[in-house]
Amino acid sequence: MRIDKYLKNSRILKRRTVAKEACEQGRILINGKVAKPGSEVSPGDVVEIGFASKQIKIKVTAVPEHVTKDDAASMYEVLS
Repeated sequence: MRIDKYLKNSRILKRRTVAKEACEQGRILINGKVAKPGSEVSPGDVVEIGFASKQIKIKVTAVPEHVTKDDAASMYEVLS
């Protein structure tokens, strides 16, 4: 699944366009490498997201195509 779609489906970022812009600005890293909006993400990948005042690191645990609001938190595990 594309990283921009994954961030939206997992409810980490509110909109896919916001995720796309974050990727284009170099604020999203997958396994230590800068991610493009179309970069593929798979279970086991470590994603780092740079927000304005903090950095969050997550580990991808699942990549389902359709996710309910209640299941969104099970798509990742927060590392720091």
